[in-house]
Amino acid sequence: MADLVIGIDIGTGSTKGVLADSQGNVIHSEVVRHETSFPRPGWAEHDADDTWWADVVAICRRLTTLAKGDVAGLCISGIDPVFQAADERGQALRPAILYGVDTRSAAEIDELTERYGSDKVLEVCGNHMTSQSVGPKIEWVKRNEPEVWERTQRFLMAHTYCVFHLTGEYVLDHLSASMCEPLYSPFTNDWVEEWVDDICGDLPMPKLMWSNEVAGHITDSAARITGLRPGTPVSVGSIDAFVEALSVGVSQPGQVMLMYGSTMVAVQISDKALVAPSLWSNAGLLAGTSNVSGGMSTTGSLTTWVADLTGKGYDELSQLAAESAPGCNGLLMLPYFSGERSPIADPNARGVLAGLNLTHSHGDIYRSTLEATGYGSRHLLDSIKESGGEASEYWAVGGGTTGGLWPQIMSDIIGIKQYIPKVTIGASYGDALMAAMTAGLVDVGTTWNSAEREVEPNLDNHEIYSEMYKLYLDLYPATADISHRLADIQAR
Repeated sequence: MADLVIGIDIGTGSTKGVLADSQGNVIHSEVVRHETSFPRPGWAEHDADDTWWADVVAICRRLTTLAKGDVAGLCISGIDPVFQAADERGQALRPAILYGVDTRSAAEIDELTERYGSDKVLEVCGNHMTSQSVGPKIEWVKRNEPEVWERTQRFLMAHTYCVFHLTGEYVLDHLSASMCEPLYSPFTNDWVEEWVDDICGDLPMPKLMWSNEVAGHITDSAARITGLRPGTPVSVGSIDAFVEALSVGVSQPGQVMLMYGSTMVAVQISDKALVAPSLWSNAGLLAGTSNVSGGMSTTGSLTTWVADLTGKGYDELSQLAAESAPGCNGLLMLPYFSGERSPIADPNARGVLAGLNLTHSHGDIYRSTLEATGYGSRHLLDSIKESGGEASEYWAVGGGTTGGLWPQIMSDIIGIKQYIPKVTIGASYGDALMAAMTAGLVDVGTTWNSAEREVEPNLDNHEIYSEMYKLYLDLYPATADISHRLADIQAR
C-alpha cells in the first residue's frame, strides 16, 4: 500500500513542496521561485500558468521521480484569497488579483458596504469587507474589465486553479469561501444567495467542501504532465496561513499560530464563528471548526527593505539590532508600507518612522522594523480577544523564527510564551498531513509536529514596550490624514 504523500504550498515569491510518509517524516523537499507583478501602486498580481501551475507541475514531477513507491495523495495550499477569472475550461483570462496586498478595490468596498449596510454585512459575514475580501475584487473586474467579465465562467484561487487542472473539479473550501465577503456566511457555512446574485450574476459558484475532503482524482492528462498516478486523490486544500497552523498542530480552540513571513498572520482556532469587525471571521479547515484571524501587510518585507537600503546582510543587521536597546532609543515605526489589513483595515495607510535624530543607527532602524511587527501583532491579538477569542497557547512559525531576536522581541512586546516547532517547513508540511488524511493514511486530528524550544517574555522589557505600545496606538490616528493624502499623490 502506498504511504507517501505530497504537499505543495504556493507562496507570494516561491512554491514549496514536500514528499512525506504517513508518519510525517520528510523524505524530500523542493522550492521553485517565481515573480510577483506590481503593475501599479496598490496592485499585486500573479500569472496563474507561469507561477501556480508551472510550479506545481515542476514540483510534482521532481518529487514523484524521487519517490520510492506510489504517492497516495496530494494537497495544495496557496496565497489566497485571490480572484482568478477563468473561462469554462479553467484558462486564466487575466492575471490573478492577489489577497489583501492588492488594494485596487477600495472604492468597491465602500460602495458595496453602503449598498448592503455595514451592520448587515457584519451580521452575515462576521466581519466587514476589507482589501482582503474577494467580493469587491470581482466587482472591480466587472466595472473595469467588462470584456474579461463577459467571458468569466470560473472563479478560482491559487489552490483551486491547480485542483481544477489536475482533476477537472470546480470546488472551493469553506475557509477560502469565508474570505470572499460578502458572498459567504461562516454562521451558515453557505453562500449568501442574494449577494452572490447581485455581484456574480450568472457566474457559476464552485461546490463548497471541507479542506481535507477529496476534491477529485488525477486525470489521465494530468498524470502524464505531473508523473502522478491516474486516480490519485487530490484534497480540496486551502489558504496557506491556516494550513501552516495545522502543520504545527494548531487545530483546537484556544490555540494560536503566529506566522512570521513577508507578512504576519495570526490564526486562533475557535469552536464557533465569532463576530470580529476588524478581523477575519472564518470557517475552519476541518468540519466543526472556525477561526478568527488577521494579518499585517508588511513585516518580513520590511526587513528586506532595510537590508536593501543599507546594503547589509540580515545577520549583520540582527547583530546591530541586538545592540540597540528595547524601544530603539526612542524610535517608533508604523509598519503600514503597503497599507494595513488587520485590525485597522486601511489600504491607504502608509509607513511612518517617528522620533528620528542624528544619533540613530542602522541597528536602531532595523530593530524598529522588528518592534513594529510586535506592536502590530499585539494590536491584532488584542482585537481577537475583544471579539471573544480566548487564547491559551501560541505557536510561532515561518522563516522569521529561525533567529532568536525577532521571536524574543515579539514575546517581550506581547507578553506571551511562544512554542517553536521542530519542523518549520511551513504550509507544505500541513498540506502533506491533509493529503494523508484525505487518502485515509491518518485520522483527522493527527499531529505530526512538536515543540523544539520555548521563548519566554522578559518582563522588564515588556514594561518598556507597554509604554511604547501606547504611543504606537496613538501614532496612527495622529498621522492618518497626512498618510492618506500622500497615498493619493503616490497613486497619481
